[in-house]
Amino acid sequence: MAFGDLTEFETRLFEWIRQSDFESVPWKAGRAAKAFKVSVDEINDALAALTSKVPHNIYVHYRDGAIRISAER
Repeated sequence: MAFGDLTEFETRLFEWIRQSDFESVPWKAGRAAKAFKVSVDEINDALAALTSKVPHNIYVHYRDGAIRISAER
C-alpha cells in the first residue's frame, strides 16, 4: 500500500504526527482525539491503519512508560 491508499483523515493524522514531536512528548490518543474532534477509537483505528498502510513511514514504540511515534515521508 501507499500514501494514495490513505483516507483523508488518515492523511491528516499522518501529517500531524509528522509535524509534531511525539519522540520527546509522549503520544496521547485522547489529546489527538480532542485536536481532531473525533473519538479515541477513531484515532486508534486510524493509527492502526497507518501502521498497516505505510509501515515504512511511521514508527511506533514504547519508551519510558509511554508510546512514542514518529513519521516521515
